[in-house]
Amino acid sequence: MSISKMFLLSSTMFLAACVSDDTFITHTGNMPSEDKISMVFKGQSKKDVWEILGSPSTIVPLDKDTWVYMSSEIKQVAFMPPKEIERDVLVVKFDENDTVTSIEKLDKQQGENLDVAKEQTKNTEQEQGFFRKYFGGVGQYLPFGSSGGGVEP
Repeated sequence: MSISKMFLLSSTMFLAACVSDDTFITHTGNMPSEDKISMVFKGQSKKDVWEILGSPSTIVPLDKDTWVYMSSEIKQVAFMPPKEIERDVLVVKFDENDTVTSIEKLDKQQGENLDVAKEQTKNTEQEQGFFRKYFGGVGQYLPFGSSGGGVEP
C-alpha cells in the first residue's frame, strides 16, 4: 500500500471518529419554570419569592437586594472547547423593605450587551512592601489563643 493511500485511509478513519456521537450537552444552573416565574409580582416579600422560586443561583455580593437565577446549556464535541448555546437569567430586585421592585428576564443575546462597571476595588495587599507582606506576621503566632487572659468575643 502506498503512503498516499495510507494517509487517505487514516484521514478518513480520523474524520469518521470525529463525526461519531461524541457530543455532550450539559445543563447547569437552577432557572425556575415559567409557571413559577409568573407567580412572582411586584410588592411580594423576599420570603414569598424564596418559597416560590427557591434559592437563587447567586445574591449579588455588593447588593444583597438583587437575586439572580440562571441556567445555561453547554455543548462540547469530543475534544473541542465547550460552547454555550443557550443562557437564561432572571434578575429579581428588592427595595429596603424587602419587597420586589423589578423582575427582569434575559437570554443569551441580551446578556452579551451588558455594561461592565469601570470602577475598581482598591486592593490593599498590593500596597504593602515586600518585608511587610512576607514577614509582617512574624511574632504574632498565638498557639493557645490570646495572651491577654480576657474573654474573647
